[in-house]
Amino acid sequence: MTAHVPAESAPAAEPPFADDRAGRVPPSRSLAGKVVVVTGAARGLGAALAVKLAQRGAELALIGLEADELARAAAACDQVNPRAAVGRAHTWHADVTDRARMAAVAADVAALFGGVDVVVANAGIALGGPAADADPDAFDRVIEVNLLGSIATARAFLPALVRSRGYLLQIASLAAIAPAPLMAAYCASKSGVEAFAHCLRGEVAHQGVRVGVAYLTWTDTDMVRAADEDPVLREMRARLPWPANKTAPLEPAASRIAQGIERRKSHVYAQPWIRPLQWLPRAAVPAAVALRGPKEVARLAPRLDATSHLRRRPLGPGGRAAGTRSQRAEGSE
Repeated sequence: MTAHVPAESAPAAEPPFADDRAGRVPPSRSLAGKVVVVTGAARGLGAALAVKLAQRGAELALIGLEADELARAAAACDQVNPRAAVGRAHTWHADVTDRARMAAVAADVAALFGGVDVVVANAGIALGGPAADADPDAFDRVIEVNLLGSIATARAFLPALVRSRGYLLQIASLAAIAPAPLMAAYCASKSGVEAFAHCLRGEVAHQGVRVGVAYLTWTDTDMVRAADEDPVLREMRARLPWPANKTAPLEPAASRIAQGIERRKSHVYAQPWIRPLQWLPRAAVPAAVALRGPKEVARLAPRLDATSHLRRRPLGPGGRAAGTRSQRAEGSE
């Protein structure tokens, strides 16, 4: 494997991902040979994005909780990476909410590759249903993984990104722009990571680090498919306005995000129709949701009450892997 040259010892005057001094978005830059970290890389968007980055020649550090799935994701990356002979994908088992573990992983990644150019804070889980009916541990776990895990990821890797003048991409969601009933934990956490990334952007720009936020609607992942297995949540989503009531394909979403990483964009839209919503007055979309949401929840309330036992844990296999505080405590005994 060819070692990544840290920015401080690189002979070139301009770092590999230097910002455009006029403040404009820099042109697309090759990711070949760049070290990219992806959290939540075992499945879903993380795994699909890793493949898109591998196709562009990136050297990948994949972080997640499911060892077998991580190994499959790494193998898929190596199959398509034109530089696989010198830069194979590597995996790390880590809970992004474990600050000590994330710091150790960041040190391992930097030591192995010689530096870090890009970090994608993607790890996330979801919980559906009324907030009052949710298991408190499960509700809190969504906030921990999505928000505190993203913060722990940024803190762990920022020193390396400062050295490389690199790029951090925070995966947020349409839920940050349009918070909706029956998604309180997820919407709160995604609003939080969006705000965190915006704050961080201003704090690290003078150090040459760019920070971006990516937005996605309902995209074809295990998590979304698990939500659709709940008949009440599926009906609620089906009654959303088009195109929010449709499931977007995963591959184009991952491709658009990879393109955004190449350009180190401040905002990345996995589905183009989300972009106009970003530039509306921020109160407009929640106000529109408030016109219809309460009626829909009232209509579904009897069925939500009757099936509340089905929504006690985070959704899908990724949610099961993340577990809850009590489940993790039991597993450590």
